[in-house]
Amino acid sequence: MSKLADFVKYEADEKKEKHVPVIDAPNTVKKGEFFSVTVTVGKDIPHPNTKEHYIGWIEGFVVPKSGVAKSIGKFVFEPEITDSTATFRIRLEEDATLFAWGYCNIHGLWENSKEIKVG
Repeated sequence: MSKLADFVKYEADEKKEKHVPVIDAPNTVKKGEFFSVTVTVGKDIPHPNTKEHYIGWIEGFVVPKSGVAKSIGKFVFEPEITDSTATFRIRLEEDATLFAWGYCNIHGLWENSKEIKVG
């Protein structure tokens, strides 16, 4: 049986257009203090945004070093009038890895991650 992870694409799969979500967040944060995480698909090279070809959504997750993945939210975009950028405000109690998924209606699901240290 296939798993969704079998169909997720990463930076190595990138071609002409930019699909990999770019995660902008500090490398180190203070324990328990809110900070911003901005995820953009098409940051350096804009992704098309037409009715035929667009980024449908961005979803973020955090996995603390102690274990269980938690959703930090999902932004849904409409073609033509939106920009595929999402900003989340989160706080951490321990070191964690942020994951971002971006969905292109033609090229599928793309993922990126970033480690965050809590000091």
